[in-house]
Amino acid sequence: MANNAAESRWKLQKDRMLRAAAQCFNEKGYSGSSLKDVANILGLTDAALYYYVKNKEELVYLCYVRAGEVGRESMDRAIAEGSCGLDTVTRYIHIHLEAMTGDRGPVAIMSEIPSLEPEHREQVLQISREHSTRFESILEQGIEDGSIAPCDVRMTGNAIMGSLNWVPKWFHGDADVAANVIKEFPRILGAGLKP
Repeated sequence: MANNAAESRWKLQKDRMLRAAAQCFNEKGYSGSSLKDVANILGLTDAALYYYVKNKEELVYLCYVRAGEVGRESMDRAIAEGSCGLDTVTRYIHIHLEAMTGDRGPVAIMSEIPSLEPEHREQVLQISREHSTRFESILEQGIEDGSIAPCDVRMTGNAIMGSLNWVPKWFHGDADVAANVIKEFPRILGAGLKP
């Protein structure tokens, strides 16, 4: 029982660390951020962060893996709940934005992938490719079921994903802005898909 409690505390603290790191990296970039910056947000010493990561590169990598997990979970839920291609797309946009601007946020913008070590870089690129492929499949489903107008699914997917993935760059925690983003992005991005 004690091991489970300790493991839960460790996971919660690690998640807090990754959200703080995402905030730093989104605001200052990889080269402008340090472990000390992350530690300051958390009220810890930078030495305490070495309990969770060995260096800044690993911290960026873990932030990107976490961002991928948030996206995958959002897409899984949208696919499970969606009634047609367009409904699944707009649900995904809504759910993902709700996660990024709510308790799961902030998530890191994957803008520093070239700075990762080769093994980490390939893993993050694979997560990104799989996510894009799944989203393109949803768009194709919508074209087939008639809920989405014929389009270049790669370009359409890139446009929508680019819009979503840039939100953490300019969103800084305002609840009113979050509510507006969650309401308007699905409507705006979904409108461009309708036949």
